[in-house]
Amino acid sequence: MTDSNQLVAKVRGLVSNQASILLGVLAVLTIVFTALEPKFFSIATANNILTDWGSVVLIAVGQTFVVISGGIDLSVGAIIGLSGVVSAYFMANILGKTSATPADQAYGPLLLGALVSVAVGAFVGLINAVLINKARIVPFIATLATMGAALGLSVIFSSGMPISGPNDFNLIGALDYNWNPFSVAVIIVALVVAVTGLFLHKSRFGLYTYAIGSNAFAARAAGINVERHITKIYVLSGALSGLAGIYVYMRLGSGSPSSGTGRELDAIAAVVIGGASLMGGIGRMWGTVLGTLILFTVQSGLIMIGVAPDWKKVVVAILIAAAVAAQTLQNKNGRR
Repeated sequence: MTDSNQLVAKVRGLVSNQASILLGVLAVLTIVFTALEPKFFSIATANNILTDWGSVVLIAVGQTFVVISGGIDLSVGAIIGLSGVVSAYFMANILGKTSATPADQAYGPLLLGALVSVAVGAFVGLINAVLINKARIVPFIATLATMGAALGLSVIFSSGMPISGPNDFNLIGALDYNWNPFSVAVIIVALVVAVTGLFLHKSRFGLYTYAIGSNAFAARAAGINVERHITKIYVLSGALSGLAGIYVYMRLGSGSPSSGTGRELDAIAAVVIGGASLMGGIGRMWGTVLGTLILFTVQSGLIMIGVAPDWKKVVVAILIAAAVAAQTLQNKNGRR
């Protein structure tokens, strides 16, 4: 092969690479929105996008494991609301800490509240796994049921009103609005995402996840305990949703039963935009990370150029449909 042919092959490989495509889309979106509204290209906007990214990428990471295994988890948004309410109640009524608690005294209660929030999410994830493995209910219906139950319980638990508790809003704000849009909370989330990404791509746990999503029967024949592994996946998804619950609590300053409403759609959109197949067996963690960034770049950009926020869910639905359609066309071209 000549040098020119090698160069062409490298360029084609780079263009067809999923990461390159997503990064290209993100760059184009940034250029377009900046041209329409120069204030879009600012540290404040970047901080807003990253802050939104922080809560949704956690549930999207859990959703990535679930989707790769061939399932779906519709309860992640409801878990955010339930875990946030329960952790807020715990901090306010069990620990006796309120919104009047000084910020420097809020770290201990927030850490305990985070543990409670993660535990609540993991418990709901365990219920999902029991319904799927023992009751033999398909994941869509099982997680739809727990979504409804979690939404109802969060309203009952909070009487439909937000529960305030201790907080330090500095944890969720940009470290330096002059040059650094990251916050402490976003950095912690990024570390969690990095660890789970290594877990997916470099461990036996990830290998089993891909195997089950590709062919559960073959995975079982190979000696993989499919039911046990699915249980671990849904517990992980629930725990990450619980972590997102305390993240949203910190951002709002209270636990609200409606704080996660509709977020399951955002999580699914991020996973699909990132290249994961809803049929299972395909997906990358970096794809989910970039998919979430694209999702909130679009939403923030549309709002800044004057599009009504009510159109947000319409845009998310369109992005999901476009991503799935692109996957379908790619698969057809691949078979040819």
